[in-house]
Amino acid sequence: MSAKADVGFVKEASRQILAGGSAGLVEICLMHPLDVVKTRFQIQKCSTDPNSYKSLGDSFRTIFRTEGLFGFYKGILPPILAETPKRAVKFFTFEQYKKLLGCVSLSPALTFAIAGLGSGLTEAIVVNPFEVVKVGLQANRNTFTEQPSTMSYARHIIKTEGLGLQGLNKGFTATLGRHGVFNMVYFGFYYNVKNIIPVNKDPTLEFLRKFGIGLLSGTIASVINIPFDVAKSRIQGPQPVPGEIKYRTCFKTMATIYQEEGILALYKGLLPKIMRLGPGGAVMLLVYEYTYSWLQENW
Repeated sequence: MSAKADVGFVKEASRQILAGGSAGLVEICLMHPLDVVKTRFQIQKCSTDPNSYKSLGDSFRTIFRTEGLFGFYKGILPPILAETPKRAVKFFTFEQYKKLLGCVSLSPALTFAIAGLGSGLTEAIVVNPFEVVKVGLQANRNTFTEQPSTMSYARHIIKTEGLGLQGLNKGFTATLGRHGVFNMVYFGFYYNVKNIIPVNKDPTLEFLRKFGIGLLSGTIASVINIPFDVAKSRIQGPQPVPGEIKYRTCFKTMATIYQEEGILALYKGLLPKIMRLGPGGAVMLLVYEYTYSWLQENW
């Protein structure tokens, strides 16, 4: 490969990474409170628990009353630290897998879906340790000022449970499932539908076209992947009995939840998840596309 081609690849990769990182940062700052609420719903076991939330509105009121406004931003540092590289990895690897799959005779629809799956699996490897810390902090119901710092909690996990699949990387298979399935549907739906619906010459209508498709992409992907998300939260969150590990592996956790709590328990936290990743998914795609276009024109 020539030096010119090397420079071209580095410049293009840098644009994709910067645009993807920007998309992640904007999305997390806007939507994190809904992620806190989603996690709380997913880790509560049953409605008879005196600490359980009765509804989405009740969860917002209770958190605000007992933990204050900053209670909605618990565990935000791990996502901020993770979201820039995570979304950079998501969009960069999607573009690279898509380019790689261009060498194989696949339909465009399948190419987008498989590239999305590959980007999700790669993203999961990067993000899982941050997710373990985030879920643990989000599960803490003390006031914001009384909870441990991100770094001290991460050190506590490493010291007591290690770096492996029972420590800082627990829930790894569930995270692979969550991100792999989400990105496969998210990218596959968005780019296939966007190619079907004609481009609008009016900039405002074109923005709304893309936002609407992105909103549907994030919503549908959230509905399909949420059982993996619930399993991940149960594995990474506090266990029902202190000192006793009940939730260990992804599919066994799903089976246990289904047997003990019914099929709907695998969809706990769906409403706040959709409220976050429906518009959040649209925001990410639009920030990525517009930032990437700006970088192509100006850098």
